[in-house]
Amino acid sequence: MDETRSQPAVTMLPAKELKKPEKVWYAVYTNSRAEKRVTDRISEMGIEAFLPLQKTLRQWSDRKKLVEKPLISSYVFVKIIPRDYFTVRKIDGVVKFIMLQGKPVPIPEVQITNLRILCGSDAEVEVSADVYEKGDMVEVTVGSLTGLRGELIRTGRKHKVVIRIIQPGMNLTVDIKTNAIRKIGKNTDI
Repeated sequence: MDETRSQPAVTMLPAKELKKPEKVWYAVYTNSRAEKRVTDRISEMGIEAFLPLQKTLRQWSDRKKLVEKPLISSYVFVKIIPRDYFTVRKIDGVVKFIMLQGKPVPIPEVQITNLRILCGSDAEVEVSADVYEKGDMVEVTVGSLTGLRGELIRTGRKHKVVIRIIQPGMNLTVDIKTNAIRKIGKNTDI
């Protein structure tokens, strides 16, 4: 006797999709004058690194030369997922991640974009720890800094665009003519 038993249908629930961790930018503090070596070591490990460089004219007793120097001394930016934290931390020349309340501080993509715009421009940029008053948020609309956003600061007859990087107390400033900027808001974070 051949009985065909009907088996209850087994319904397979879709496996929960694991969310792939997103890469985020972080600032790494390096040994003095080790920024380029650290960037190379990070890149050799297949991790995205960004070292903002600025071309400056250096004067020696016998010659002048255009050299690239780090825009922000002892800082390199890395784009990693959380599990890469210790890999980067162990790289020779890395002192620490910039931390806030015991956690690495994520750097918004727009700030990295702003740094890339600054590095690709011919503007003279200076790093400052000055505390500025909050003002209008502006965007550069003309020249090599087009797209750069920051907080407008007025000193005398000049306007300066200030971009907050990493934490309050570290600002990048750049002189911009008033006809090269437009107002995009008031007192909001970039």
